[in-house]
Amino acid sequence: MSSSHNIFLGLFICVLLAHVTTIFTYAKVYVVYMGGNDSDDPDEILMKNHQMLASVHSGSIEEAQASHLYSYKHGFRGFAARLTDDQALQISKMPGVVSVFENKRRSLHTTHSWDFIGLVGEETMEIPGVSTKDQVNVIIGFIDTGIWPESASFSDTDMPPVPAGWKGKCQSGEAFNITHCNRKLIGARYYLSGYEAEKQDKLEYIDDPKNKRSYRSARDSNGHGTHTASTAAGRYVMDMNYKGLAQGGARGGAPMARVAVYKTCWDSGCYDADILAAFDDAVRDGVHIVSLSLGPDAPQGDYFSDSISIGSFHAVSRGITVVSSVGNQGTTGSATNLAPWIITVAATSIDREFTAKIQMGNGVNLKGESLSVLNMTAPARIIPASIANGGYFTPYQSSYCLESSLNYTKTRGKVLLCRHAERSSESKVAKSQIVKAAGGVGMILVDEDVDVAIPFVIPAAIVGRKVGKRILSYINSTRKPTSQIHSSEAVIGSQHAPRVASFSSKGPNGLTPEILKPDVAAPGLNILAAWSPAIGQKMKYNIMSGTSMACPHVTGIVALIKAVNPSWSPSAVKSAIMTTASIFDKSGKPMRVDPEGRRGNPFDYGSGFIDPTAALDPGLVYDTTPANYKAFLCSIGYDDKLLHLITRDSSTCKSQTSFSTPSALNYPSIVVPDLKSNFSVTRTLTCVGKPQKRTIYRALVSPPRGVEVDVVPQRLVFDTYGQKMNFTATFRSSAPSQGYVFGYLQWKNGKSRVTTPLVVRTAPSDV
Repeated sequence: MSSSHNIFLGLFICVLLAHVTTIFTYAKVYVVYMGGNDSDDPDEILMKNHQMLASVHSGSIEEAQASHLYSYKHGFRGFAARLTDDQALQISKMPGVVSVFENKRRSLHTTHSWDFIGLVGEETMEIPGVSTKDQVNVIIGFIDTGIWPESASFSDTDMPPVPAGWKGKCQSGEAFNITHCNRKLIGARYYLSGYEAEKQDKLEYIDDPKNKRSYRSARDSNGHGTHTASTAAGRYVMDMNYKGLAQGGARGGAPMARVAVYKTCWDSGCYDADILAAFDDAVRDGVHIVSLSLGPDAPQGDYFSDSISIGSFHAVSRGITVVSSVGNQGTTGSATNLAPWIITVAATSIDREFTAKIQMGNGVNLKGESLSVLNMTAPARIIPASIANGGYFTPYQSSYCLESSLNYTKTRGKVLLCRHAERSSESKVAKSQIVKAAGGVGMILVDEDVDVAIPFVIPAAIVGRKVGKRILSYINSTRKPTSQIHSSEAVIGSQHAPRVASFSSKGPNGLTPEILKPDVAAPGLNILAAWSPAIGQKMKYNIMSGTSMACPHVTGIVALIKAVNPSWSPSAVKSAIMTTASIFDKSGKPMRVDPEGRRGNPFDYGSGFIDPTAALDPGLVYDTTPANYKAFLCSIGYDDKLLHLITRDSSTCKSQTSFSTPSALNYPSIVVPDLKSNFSVTRTLTCVGKPQKRTIYRALVSPPRGVEVDVVPQRLVFDTYGQKMNFTATFRSSAPSQGYVFGYLQWKNGKSRVTTPLVVRTAPSDV
């Protein structure tokens, strides 16, 4: 009897454990967003969140607390918790809930560049006519992979005390404590709950243990966060270089600005729950700028089911400027971070290349992109990788130098001509490792994405298809073709620059076509900045490419603008950067787009390439109020109930200045995605110059092809600082066109030019 009782009890326990396991197996992390914060009591907010959770856990406060990860209670309302799909659905129907969405992973969009932009100098970087000394009072929050605090880029030598209004903290953790913060790095926090919950769900060790480790602290084990922070605000470093390349002094855009880091990104990515917690803290801490070199995959979802859009909306509503990257997918319509309240940045080249000389046996000298400092001491036989196939691999497969595809006997001692699939996620470094493992002494990689320099593990270089065909023709026409690849060199002034990088994501805006994205372009190709020595080769500095690198260039300029004009709104700052940008390269020719070299347009670079000196004194700005953003939300379908929850005020769509279309938002660009017979847009310009006398601006229009544009009035007259003037632009279709066409409107006053991109697509005739 006792034996059978024990068996029954054992079976009962097994069934119970299986039931509990099933519950946890099907539970996922969800973010519950509840709009603006209408309470000053964090404890009250936490209690209400627990009560909501208890209602879907059969009234159990204990289960509610166990499922709870974060409460958002400073910049906005909401929480993150483990929920089943059914529980999430129940909560989504509760009063006060705007949206409920899964804890999705966001990806990182992963120096001479400041000289190229036009800020020359060391620490002061003073610009004639203005003073940027007040950058010591500007605090930049970086939501990223953390920071390497010992880097010389974050020294606090000669910096004044921390600004009095700062409320942040230096959070202790693994290999990081309060002493790692200083008067430069004034805050450091880290966020793990959203990341660890997903990691547990997938039952896998996501972080790569091979070459690096992850620190449970704000310390950076990835390098990305250290790189972006030093690009925007790094101190002057006398001898910054990458393995001897690009040697010289370097600094960030605002080297005296303060840095606060919010580590939300780990080696597997950055999760929504953690990103929102970072935004929530950053708002309370008192940052003036938030910089995020990360984003969702395209196509992007609704604004209020996206952590970056939500966090930035509430940050901007409190006067905090938010800068982010457009993404690295490189294709038409792949732009992300699409909200109009964010400054979204595309990536360009600068006038510095990292090239390796390739000497062919027929005396022809070629060049390819490379960061390899290794050198072939003598020529070696060159063969196409397709004839070195091994095992079950076909010649076509081995031509891509895939893992295990190369025969050692055929490859040993030779240079291989390999191919790379266009827009492939395959590692180019890995291809050089594969060639090396098979006995190869060098590699020439044929790829359309020639602009990104790669730190190969053997002498190697990337060439485009045309050069690749020349090399293959030489190989096929010669009995014993040879090649010698030399180490990389940094070459300045060797090309037309800037060019839009091939990987930089492009418009149009897939969520709200009436809002142009990206907004502007900045250097993001082969950028040298500080790095985390925790990785592999213990490097202090590294060269990286991506819109991740472009974003902090704009962040640095925002800091300078805030230093000169601390009272400006985020939209005024954005307008100053956009309306002073240039669509021409440094030789005065229209900017081009890699890899094909076609002429660029606003879907590639937004308003153009940044000009920090001009942005400090733009003359006029398109300023946008919180009420304008509310009207924008109404124009894209948000009703009074959702608007009230998001803003937590008495706003209604009827009480807002009504927008018939999102094109009516007072944005520094004008997009008309569906022009029929005619369409009018009104904009408001605010005088931010310091006129000693009456200032007159005159309209100059370069209309899109097949479109007539009338601007009324043709003259704007300003008498005082802060004065506002309206104008109306009317678009008429004069000839049918396929796709989008582009032009610009420019308000001119002597040397001052306020430029607005015009983007139009003509709708098919109803006849």
